[in-house]
Amino acid sequence: MRRDLIVFGEDWGVLPSSTQHLIHHLAKDRRILWVNSIGLRSPQLNLKDLKRIWTKITAKTIKKTSFENASSTKNQDHLNKIQIINPFTLPAPRSHFARKVASEMLSRQLKPIIKAANFHDPIVWTSLPTAVDIAEKLNASSIVYYCGDDFSSLAGVDHKTVALREKELIQDASLILTASEILFQRLYTPRTKNLPHGVDYSLFSSPTQPAEDLPQNNRPTAGFYGSISEWLDYDLLEKTIQRLPHWNFVFIGKRTKQAAPLMKYQNTYFLGSRPHQSLPMYVQHWNVSLLPFLHNAQINSCNPLKLLEYLAAGKPIVSTPFPALETYKDFVSIANTPEEFICALEKARKHTSKETKQQKAVEEHTWQARAKTLNQWLDAL
Repeated sequence: MRRDLIVFGEDWGVLPSSTQHLIHHLAKDRRILWVNSIGLRSPQLNLKDLKRIWTKITAKTIKKTSFENASSTKNQDHLNKIQIINPFTLPAPRSHFARKVASEMLSRQLKPIIKAANFHDPIVWTSLPTAVDIAEKLNASSIVYYCGDDFSSLAGVDHKTVALREKELIQDASLILTASEILFQRLYTPRTKNLPHGVDYSLFSSPTQPAEDLPQNNRPTAGFYGSISEWLDYDLLEKTIQRLPHWNFVFIGKRTKQAAPLMKYQNTYFLGSRPHQSLPMYVQHWNVSLLPFLHNAQINSCNPLKLLEYLAAGKPIVSTPFPALETYKDFVSIANTPEEFICALEKARKHTSKETKQQKAVEEHTWQARAKTLNQWLDAL
């Protein structure tokens, strides 16, 4: 009998993160208690944070979940093994007293649920360094730290507090997992293993009909989906968009204020967020997929999920350089300047069929395969 998991991650279902993809597959053999985000910074007195606090207070404490993935609907029974907890606590406490109060609050909420569920020798898994205090309170014999980002450079994080908690967590963890080679080197111990991202290959490679809201004006289209936030190179994008009025530029995701200057261009389309399972209807039917990231510490450490999804969709990719591209550099056009970006787009425009070689490069790197390896590591704890 495989051990159950108590998982501290982001809020389930907002976006299918790497942790959620992995847990989705681990739930086939393990029961999961998923604890929604306990935060990486203290809340501020602004409308966004107040809304989030209200959502936490009014949310249903415990609920079953389903995973937003059309390609997996044929086998959903294991999803009944996942329960979501919406805890209320002090996010990212700094002082010793605040940490004690926060962990006690969480402990009082979680222990009765864990006891009622009769979990089998559970493993505590955390993707958030701030969960180190409650991990100790739960008396778990094994703690797994899954690091998918460089928290020291991640926007919207209390860097000092999180760095201190991460240092403690690394000391306590039975197993440390990293999502990129850069993170592996930074967090290396004899207990550290690198677990690169996988892909839902079937979802992204299976032919689909185009989305109805894609531009239908016989112009070539370049597209991006994901967080339209501060890590995109907006100067590069604006100069490229400005000089390619005969192209469509499509952005899918929640838009932040940094993207405002791009909205004035008639060839730019912001479509808003779309369900994960609908993304192939976009990426398979635009001409080029974009990864226009800034050069910074956060991007240097990242391994974006969309890279393998873009590859599986079989469309040409144009990207700014970052280390995670190295494995797939033969299938990505690298551009540093607007001139290089424009040249790469025009060259990629000539490709009218799927890039089968790049698809074959990722077809075995599925989330199922990653979960199989991960299960072996967890079984060894």
